[in-house]
Order: sequence, then C-alpha cells, then structure tokens
Amino acid sequence: MRALIQRVGGAKVSVNGEVVSSIGKGLCVLIGINRDDGPKDLEYIVRKILNVRLFDDESGVRWKCSAKEKQLEILCVSQFTLYHELKGNKPDFHNSMGPDAAKTFYSTFLDELKKQYNPALIKDGKFGEYMKVEIDNDGPVTIMLESLNSKGKGGNDKNDTA
Repeated sequence: MRALIQRVGGAKVSVNGEVVSSIGKGLCVLIGINRDDGPKDLEYIVRKILNVRLFDDESGVRWKCSAKEKQLEILCVSQFTLYHELKGNKPDFHNSMGPDAAKTFYSTFLDELKKQYNPALIKDGKFGEYMKVEIDNDGPVTIMLESLNSKGKGGNDKNDTA
C-alpha cells in the first residue's frame, strides 16, 4: 500500500459536481493498493496514518502531535494511479489491485481506520468514481508512506515505532 498524506486546512471531494465529503483541518490521504497487498500492509498504513506527528502541540512545538491526538478529521481517497509505471510516456497500472478486490480491500481499510479512531472523523470519496479533489495543503506538508510489499522489507521508516 501507498499513502500520500497531506496536512490540510481543509479538503473536499466532489463527484458530478456534488460534494460527497469534506473536512476542515486534518489529513487528506490518497491511498494506493498494490495487487499483492494483504492484512499486514493495511495494518501498517492505518497505524502510521493515525500516529504520524505532523501537527504542532499547544505550545507551538512542531511535529509533536498526530491527527488522532488532536482529534482531527481524516479524508481518504482511493487512488490506483499511485501504483503506476511509465511505459514510455503512457502510465501502466498493472501493479494496482484489480477493481473488485481493491474495493473490498479499501472498504476493510476504512473499517479498520474507523475501528482504531473516531468513526465520525473518518471521511472518504466514492470508490471507482471520477472525483474532483480539492486540497488546501497546510505548510505544505506531504508525506509518502509505503507498506511491506511496496518496499519489500517492512515499511519505509528506520525506526518503526507507532
């Protein structure tokens, strides 16, 4: 799995001109699912999204608090294009999980995120639909996470503590 996490002042997703989800301050997370992803990848990404420290604490010290600690909203958007390979100038998406399996996997991902956090603070777009995503990137702060299958060895951080 890949998660492109952006600290935002706000974000929203529209389908056919209708806003289907929106958040204020928090995280907007674009999620890519690899064809070989499994439960351990999902668990890793959920844990990291909830615990990555991208926010200031009450005294203004940077990089001290997670969205979970600050009780902020999280907007997740499925994005199969995160698993592209360029064949010349044309993107190829053969490393992305197929649509039916990915829909189930993404739903399980959202369920796990809600189980480990406040379900009312987890929002998402519409899986498989053409979406317009508006992101007010705060900072800008953007973090790319990759799970076990993406890196081949347990994620992309040196000290994998919560």
